[in-house]
Amino acid sequence: MIPLTHFLVFSAILFSIGVYGLLARRNAILLLISVELMLNAVNVNFMAFSRYITPKAATGQIYTLFAVAIGACEIGVGLAIVLTIYRSRQTLDVDKYNLLKW
Repeated sequence: MIPLTHFLVFSAILFSIGVYGLLARRNAILLLISVELMLNAVNVNFMAFSRYITPKAATGQIYTLFAVAIGACEIGVGLAIVLTIYRSRQTLDVDKYNLLKW
């Protein structure tokens, strides 16, 4: 059986890559991908802790299933917003989105 620390290190690496992508990128699509990467890191933690704390119960798997469903809805709405803004501004650079400024 793989030790819990391996899963936690893997999850920390995924989350760190997601945070870096969120802070360093200016492309709206890459920002959405970075948020999804961070959400998947949390899902790995749910699964790992569920496996090691209560191996007989499926609580972590159920939480992960809900998180994946919410993540899919989030990406669908986010992509629709990005495509709508792209049609009006012709750019994906988030620094140039000033639609809500007074």
